[in-house]
Amino acid sequence: MKTVLLRGVLMAAAMVVGVATTTSSALADNERFVFVSHAPDSDSWWNVIKNAIKNAEHDEGVKVEYRNPPTGDIADMARIIQQATASNPNGIVTTIADFDVLQSAIQGAVAKGIPVITVNSGTAEQSKELGAMMHIGQPEYDAGKGAGERAKAAGVTHFLCVNHYITNPASVQRCQGYADGLGVKLGDQMIDSGIDPTGIYNKVKAFIASHPDTDGIITLGPNSADPTIKYIGDSGSRSKFKSVISFDLDADISKAIKDGTMDAAIDQQPYLQGYLPIVFLTQYVRYGVMPSNNVNTGPGFVTKKNIELVEKLAGEYR
Repeated sequence: MKTVLLRGVLMAAAMVVGVATTTSSALADNERFVFVSHAPDSDSWWNVIKNAIKNAEHDEGVKVEYRNPPTGDIADMARIIQQATASNPNGIVTTIADFDVLQSAIQGAVAKGIPVITVNSGTAEQSKELGAMMHIGQPEYDAGKGAGERAKAAGVTHFLCVNHYITNPASVQRCQGYADGLGVKLGDQMIDSGIDPTGIYNKVKAFIASHPDTDGIITLGPNSADPTIKYIGDSGSRSKFKSVISFDLDADISKAIKDGTMDAAIDQQPYLQGYLPIVFLTQYVRYGVMPSNNVNTGPGFVTKKNIELVEKLAGEYR
């Protein structure tokens, strides 16, 4: 009797799973989302987000198109958002690299009834003003301030913020937060380094030479961190700096943390910024459900204490 009953339960369960699988497949037909970033093609940091998008695409059974301006031009990004809107996707994910430049394009998508989630750059307040459903990312000012507070505890009084993407207001928020964390004015301690590695190297070298009292450095990501790490190694000047911190991670930053060239990296968990918006939009399109709160994916700090774990996942998940 028990055997018959158990067999009946298993058969019923199998039927439910079969129905659920069929329904999910049917719902996935023609579901398409567009993810628009501000990143130029040269920015390898976005590989983690691209991997997350690929995984979300597979897990949810949907199509996701990743689009970006090849050179990082924000006006070009606005046109890409407009083109995405015209293609009538089920949803759009976008960064808010420059609120003023992107406002019209993003609000145009919202006005057309397309669900929009903002990620990475921008603030929760800006996302709400644009009419997006939610924002997923790291509060940039708070992250910079956290780094500045760590630097202050280490005794830093004068610093250099190496900004490789100064046209993105979020990058300036990082530098300003760092200055406020130290309790000093930003002033001329932020440089527009550009993205050319040799140019960054030379600009860092020139700034340190003309500001010999600099005892702290903050870089805003691998583009500016990697040449700065090379400069510190070439010049043998690590002992001069009481704190060297970067945003984000790559192989050079990980190595620098392990060998002591850098004290920490600020991890905003980009994997979540790529994966979660696709999951949330899919559930919204299918079932009308959406979290009521924004998601802060950072800041977290990677140091010698946890670099081994993080390093194993670098490039794909961290």
